[in-house]
Amino acid sequence: MASLVARLSRAFVFRNTATLSRNTGPKSVNATGLTLRRTVVSSTTGRVLPKPDKVPFGMTRMFIVVIPFLYVGNLISKNFAALLEEHEIFVPDDDDDDD
Repeated sequence: MASLVARLSRAFVFRNTATLSRNTGPKSVNATGLTLRRTVVSSTTGRVLPKPDKVPFGMTRMFIVVIPFLYVGNLISKNFAALLEEHEIFVPDDDDDDD
């Protein structure tokens, strides 16, 4: 448990530490002494980084995973609803309105 807390706190600190993309002026340092750097689009020298790798068949993979699990969830819920109705645990009342 303690190692999980340590890993999560370390990940939180590293995720929230970033530096400016171009270091043209003095580096800004926050109260904890960590330098903020943002290297998402360009490197520290200003060079544009290459495009990230594209996952082939991303939407197809998503549908291959999502549709079977939705179908299985549908079957489970349908069978459980039939079980509840069979044992009369959660059956709506049949109120006939004689207006």
